[in-house]
Amino acid sequence: MEHSKTVELRGHLIDQGVFARVMDDVLEYSGAYSIDRFDVGRHHTDESYVQLTISAETSELLERIIMRLQTHGANPIDPGVATVRPAPSDGVFPEDFYSTTNFDTRIRLGNTWIEVENSEMDCGIIVAADHSTARTLPVSDVRAGELVVCGGEGVKVLPLPEPEREDPESSNFEFMASGVSSERPQALQVRQIAERMREVKARGEKILWVGGPAIVHTGAGKALEALIDEGYVDILFAGNALAAHDIESSLFGTSLGVDLDKGHGVPHGHEHHIRAINKIRACGSIADAVAEGVLRRGIMHSLVKNGKQYVLVGSVRDDGPLPDVYTDVIEGQRAMRSQLPGVGFAIMVATMLHSIATGNLLPAKVPLVSVDINPATVTKLADRGSGQAIGVITDIGLFCEQLASELVVGYKRD
Repeated sequence: MEHSKTVELRGHLIDQGVFARVMDDVLEYSGAYSIDRFDVGRHHTDESYVQLTISAETSELLERIIMRLQTHGANPIDPGVATVRPAPSDGVFPEDFYSTTNFDTRIRLGNTWIEVENSEMDCGIIVAADHSTARTLPVSDVRAGELVVCGGEGVKVLPLPEPEREDPESSNFEFMASGVSSERPQALQVRQIAERMREVKARGEKILWVGGPAIVHTGAGKALEALIDEGYVDILFAGNALAAHDIESSLFGTSLGVDLDKGHGVPHGHEHHIRAINKIRACGSIADAVAEGVLRRGIMHSLVKNGKQYVLVGSVRDDGPLPDVYTDVIEGQRAMRSQLPGVGFAIMVATMLHSIATGNLLPAKVPLVSVDINPATVTKLADRGSGQAIGVITDIGLFCEQLASELVVGYKRD
């Protein structure tokens, strides 16, 4: 191995499994490592510190390994100075561009460290022409000539601090200690989420909801309406389906043709969703339908009435779609990004694809709760880079009802 670099890593490296993941990644990328220094914390509150020399056969492979290790908080002892090169054309980064994580990041230009704005994974870092600022940018939005950070030199990633244990004296062996479990006491989980949401609002930050149509199918629409009216929903990300079935429910009392009060289909109910979409299209938009008195209740009505923001991004499966739906997914991504400043908490309910998409856009420091009846939804979200995701495995209807009961004074379903 002709090329090498020394990195350092600090934190709860053993009990959190960080050190093992670092070693696995070095070997997976066909590199090698030697341990130069390892100071192990003596107590559960102590951090450990390690220095590793990472080696690879080529400088390009070494850079890739270092960039990978930075996702675990490992940074070169001698970070060097960032290299910037102009984008060769619109929508194209230089070949060796630095691929970002969702952690807070700094770059070194000359003798100055600069904070990178808008932490987001799988982007490039764009540096202002005067080298005064830096920001992340998706490849689709870069323009020819913009300065792009290349290679891993002069880049420092700041991992999240380890979460404090509620009981530091508890044993390392615990039941129900995984991030995804259907056996935790749900009432306690809901109370903890409600308390976190109160704290976020008290700080003046926004709460983002990402929702799937099961919110309507399970009868949880009333609870979400109450949460919107109470101010615990600032932004909603969803697809065409949630809005369409919510509007169908508001206009016809059904969701996918099923009477939500009686639990069975109604004559011609299969037509209701497309007729609901058509009615909104005739009005011009969801907001126009509310203004004209066509849409008088429901989730979308509550969002419009309370002046809350929503971004609906569609798919090839959509009927209609509703006039508010983004059918260009890149434009939809941009609309979602524009709503993220100020978000202090995200809650994702009954949607896998929209949850993963939103998780990819959010900084790792934004707390994230994923609620689904299927544990795989939470697992896939975490596996795709949103390691801060906490899972609640439960029925969506029950969860939303309990959360509304915690947060909305006097809430009682009709």
